Amino acid sequence: MENQNRAELKEKLFKLLNKEALKKGKFVLSSGKESNYYLDGRLITLTPEGAYLVASIILEMIKDRNPDALGGPTLGADPIVGAVAVLSYINKQPIKTFIVRKEAKEHGMQQQIEGPVLLSGNRVILVDDVATSGKAILEAKQALDKIGVIVDKVIVIVDRKQGAGENLAKAGLKLESIFTISDFGL
Repeated sequence: MENQNRAELKEKLFKLLNKEALKKGKFVLSSGKESNYYLDGRLITLTPEGAYLVASIILEMIKDRNPDALGGPTLGADPIVGAVAVLSYINKQPIKTFIVRKEAKEHGMQQQIEGPVLLSGNRVILVDDVATSGKAILEAKQALDKIGVIVDKVIVIVDRKQGAGENLAKAGLKLESIFTISDFGL
């Protein structure tokens, strides 16, 4: 981690999120709820610095877990898993990654889960940029359940604290976040 500890990485990521990704105003969220702020994690995860910071922090969070793979629901997880894959390879501890579509493609291989083949009994970690209700993460888990893949943990950049933790707990999942929305004074 280039001699940067997790606290330093988190501080840099927090500043980036606060400056670039957090927008105030009136927004309708994917859950249908209205909000007076919107946090667009992709504005950070699709930048070189943001991708590096997020991947570094997530790799630190999972360093003792040894998952078979790491992935999440498209579109929020896409840049995160790409960054984690590259950084894990550079660090000589490669982790396979995958993306879960909302539904299977109707052409080609007609897959819902894209990436290296996951096998029944594999243990994975799910990631996403922001969690509100947890719906996208739960849908990804359901797709993985169909092929016998076990979700060990869920990590998001920001937990909006609007039910995701409780909804995921009902499905047997523990939500961990790098930040909660209260860290931003909201």
